[in-house]
Amino acid sequence: MSDPRPIKISKYLSKYLRHTPDAIGIKLAPGGWVAVDELINACAKNKFPITRQELQAVVESSDKQRFALDSTGTLIRANQGHSVEVDLQLEPAVPPDELYHGTGHKSVDSILETGLRKMSRHHVHLSKDIATAQTVGARHGKAVVFAVSATAMHQAGYIFYCSDNGVWLVDRVPPEYLQKI
Repeated sequence: MSDPRPIKISKYLSKYLRHTPDAIGIKLAPGGWVAVDELINACAKNKFPITRQELQAVVESSDKQRFALDSTGTLIRANQGHSVEVDLQLEPAVPPDELYHGTGHKSVDSILETGLRKMSRHHVHLSKDIATAQTVGARHGKAVVFAVSATAMHQAGYIFYCSDNGVWLVDRVPPEYLQKI
């Protein structure tokens, strides 16, 4: 049986580095960064001690590369998915011709009518391959994947960003740029 501890740590980090940093007494700097020592101390004070080795292992082994350490190993951040206000310091990028978005089947009608909206997050998340979108969609029930005409959107003036872990981000995707596959 695999060790559930890394999964618990990843979920804990996602909650506090993306959504409620103030709940454990940390403040995200520009880029979403927080000092590793500050995070470790805050976790311990909030009865969820994490070692530096565990933190490093979660960053390195995350299949989605949700977190990143800076080049010095002294700062950590969530790569994207924030609901709190934070400047991730991402640069606009030219997207590939087509990107993909996975969702649960219950959202299909709404998406076809209004497009993809960021909801409580900073951006809509898009994948560069169908398999990843399928995996993301399966978290929400029976998965449905949409193809996004990213080049057409970019040519129409929509601004795309690519996070450090390869997730493509955009403010919204109108329905005319979507095709259910």
